[in-house]
Amino acid sequence: MDEEQMMREAADEKLINDAFQRLLDNYLASRHRKKVDLITKAFNFARQAHKGVRRLSGEPYIMHPIAVAQIACEEVGLGSTSICAALLHDVVEDTDYTTEDIENMFGPKIAQIVDGLTKISGGIFGEQASAQAENFKKLLLTMSDDIRVILIKICDRLHNMRTLESQPANKQYKIAGETLYIYAPLANRLGLYKIKSELENLSFQYEHPEEYASIKAKLASTEASRHELFDQFTNPIEDALKQMGIKYEIKERVKTPFSIWSKMQNKHVTFDEIYDILAVRIIFTPDKREEEINECFKIYVAISQIYKSHPDRLRDWLSHPKANGYQALHVTLMSKQGRWIEVQIRSDRMDEIAEQGFAAHWKYKEGEDVEYTEDENELNEWLRTIKEILDDPQPDAMDFLDAIKLNLFASEIFVFTPKGEIKTMPTGCTALDFAFSIHTFLGSHCIGAKVNHKLVPLSHKLQSGDQVEILTSKSQHVQPSWISFVSTAKAKAKIQAILRRNSREMQKAGEDLFHEFLKKNGIEDSLNAADQLAEFHEVRNREYFFQALAEKTILLGEKDVDELQGKNKANKGGWRKLVPFLGRGKEEKKPTEKRQELFVVTKDFNRKIPIYISDENINQYKFKHCCHPIPGDDVLGFIDGKHQIEIHKRDCPIAAKLKASFGNRILDAKWDMQKKLYFDAVIRIQGIDRVGMLLDISKIISSQMNVNIHKLTVASDDGVFDGTIEMRVHDRANAQEIVNQLKTVDGLQEVTQIM
Repeated sequence: MDEEQMMREAADEKLINDAFQRLLDNYLASRHRKKVDLITKAFNFARQAHKGVRRLSGEPYIMHPIAVAQIACEEVGLGSTSICAALLHDVVEDTDYTTEDIENMFGPKIAQIVDGLTKISGGIFGEQASAQAENFKKLLLTMSDDIRVILIKICDRLHNMRTLESQPANKQYKIAGETLYIYAPLANRLGLYKIKSELENLSFQYEHPEEYASIKAKLASTEASRHELFDQFTNPIEDALKQMGIKYEIKERVKTPFSIWSKMQNKHVTFDEIYDILAVRIIFTPDKREEEINECFKIYVAISQIYKSHPDRLRDWLSHPKANGYQALHVTLMSKQGRWIEVQIRSDRMDEIAEQGFAAHWKYKEGEDVEYTEDENELNEWLRTIKEILDDPQPDAMDFLDAIKLNLFASEIFVFTPKGEIKTMPTGCTALDFAFSIHTFLGSHCIGAKVNHKLVPLSHKLQSGDQVEILTSKSQHVQPSWISFVSTAKAKAKIQAILRRNSREMQKAGEDLFHEFLKKNGIEDSLNAADQLAEFHEVRNREYFFQALAEKTILLGEKDVDELQGKNKANKGGWRKLVPFLGRGKEEKKPTEKRQELFVVTKDFNRKIPIYISDENINQYKFKHCCHPIPGDDVLGFIDGKHQIEIHKRDCPIAAKLKASFGNRILDAKWDMQKKLYFDAVIRIQGIDRVGMLLDISKIISSQMNVNIHKLTVASDDGVFDGTIEMRVHDRANAQEIVNQLKTVDGLQEVTQIM
C-alpha cells in the first residue's frame, strides 16, 4: 500500500470516527435511555458491511447512514431504536446481509424498521414505470406498523437532498420533483416544519437555480432594514412582557426563498410587493404546564393594547391543534411603519412540537426510548384514511398520488356533528365530504344536509364551527358528477371505487351486446374485433367501447360490419361520432408527416447529458399546452410512451407528477435559441381607465418594443379596466422587458405575465 493511499485511509478513518462521535454526543445529551453499546454495535456492523464503498461525492458510504442517524437524533429527536435502524438502513439492500441477520443481532423491532425501509427503496431508480408511486404505497403501508419507518425515510431523503450536487441534472430534477411532490408535504403532515421548509428550499434551489439565487440576494440586501423594523416593532412588546414577569424569547422568522417564490408565482407579484416576509415569534416558558394556553391569551391581550390587531387574521390552534400536532396563537398587528406583521405566540413545548413534530411528543414521556403508542389520535385517524385508500387503490399510480396529496396538503376546519362532537375536516370540504368521513353508506346515499339547521345541497362548502346533519335516502346512488365537488381523499377514493364497480357492470352489459351483434352478423368473435371497432369509433380502449354500447352512445350498424369485413379501407377515419368525452385528445390527430419529424429516443441514448433545444431542432420535440413553455423558462424533457420527448416547465403541475411517478424518464433540457422564432405570450393588465390609455399601451409594445400584438381584450367597469394582451415574443426575457416598460404607463396598476 503506497503512502498516499495510507494517508487517504487515515483521513477517512478520522472523518468517520468524528461523525460517529458527534452522533453519540447528541444522543447522550437527549432525554432518551442511554443505549450507547447498541448504537456502537450497529455502527461497527454497518461500517464493516459498507467497507470500501464510496458515494458519488467520493466520501466513504458509511458517512450517509451516520448522517441519516444524526438527523434522526438531533433534528427529529428519535431514540436508540431509530438511530440503530438509520445506521443499518442500507445494509440489507446494498450488501449480502438479510433481515434475519439484523434480527439475530439487533432484535425484532430494529429488524422490522430496517425491513420497512428496504421495501421502500427497492427499485427506486429502476426502469419500471410508476416505481416511485409504488414505493410510496409501500411507504404508507409500513408507516401504519411503525411511524418511525417514515420518519427515518424523511431523514434519508433530507440527507440525499443536502448532497444532491454530485448527481447529474436529470437525476436532480427527478429527486427534487419527488421531494416537492411527496416528501415535503409528508414532513409537513407529520409536523416536521423545519425539515419540510429545508426540503422545499433545496428542491427549489436545484429546479430554479437563478430564481433561488436572485431571492437569496434580495433577502440579503433587505436584511438590515428588516432587522431595524423587527427591533422597532418588538421593543415595546419586550417591555410589556418584562412587566408581566414572563420568561420569554422573541425570534425573527423570515419567509423561506421557496415560500416567497411560490407567493410571487401564485399572486403574480414581485419580491418588493410581498409584505409578510417578516414575522415575529414569541416563545415563553410557563410556570405551570396547565397554564400555557391561558398565558398565550394573556400575551395576546397585552400586545393588542400596544398595536391594533387585524380583525380577520386571528388564528387559534390552542384548544384544537392542527392534525400534525401544531399549537399556537397567530395574530396580525399593524406596526408603526404601516406594515401588517404576523406574531406567533407559543410555549417552549409548542415550539418544540412545531419544529420536530410528533417525535417531540415522545420527548415528554420521560426517560425511555418510547415505542409508538396509540394516543396520537389525529395521526392515527389520518393513517386510517390512508389505509382505506390503499385497500382500494387506484388503477393508475398518478391518480393514487393525487388522492394522497389531497390528504397531505389540507389545512383544517372544525365541524360539529348533531350531537356536538367535533370533527377535523380539510378547508374547502363539502357536506358530501363530511358524509363520507363518517361512513361510506352515509356518503353514497346522501341527498343533502342541514348546516346550522338550514337545508343545503351536497356541494355546500363547510365553514369552521358549522354543525352538520346528513340527510339520506335509500333510493339515492353515487353520481359521476360528485367527483367534481368533493375535496377529501377518502370521499374521492370511495366515489371512484363505486363508479368503477358500476362501470364494470356496464362494460359487462356492453360486452354481451357486442357478442350478440357479432353472432347475428356471422362474424368471428374475438377481442381484436372489439379493439378494431374501438379504434374505428375513436374510443380510448375496448372497455370504454363496451361502456358506450351499454349507455347507447354508440349504436352498432352496417358501417361496423363493413369495418370488420375490411370494406371501409378507402374512407377510413372519415366518420366521426358525436360523443366528445369519449374521443381522443387533439394531439393524437396530428398528421403523420409531423410525427415522423419527432425525435425518437433509442436504447443507446445517453439520458445523463442535457438536450439542447435550438431554432433548427425545435420541431423534433413536443411542446405541451399544460404549461406553455417558451425560451427562457426553466424546462425539462420527459420521454413519453412513444419514446418521444415532451418539453415541460420544471414547475408545471403535470411535470411534478411525472417526476414523482416516472423519474427515470426525466431529461435535462436547455435552450440554445438565436432569437429567430416567435412564441405566444400573454400579459394581464389592470388599472384606472382614462382617455388615451390603450394608445399609450400599444405605443410601448408596437413602436418602442417593436413587438406584434396578436390579440387585445379589455373590459372596463366604473372606471376600472381589466384586460389581456396576446403577443409574439422571442423569449421570456423579451416578455418581461415589455412588462417592465408597461409598468411606467400612468394609471396601469397591475402588469403580470400569465403565460
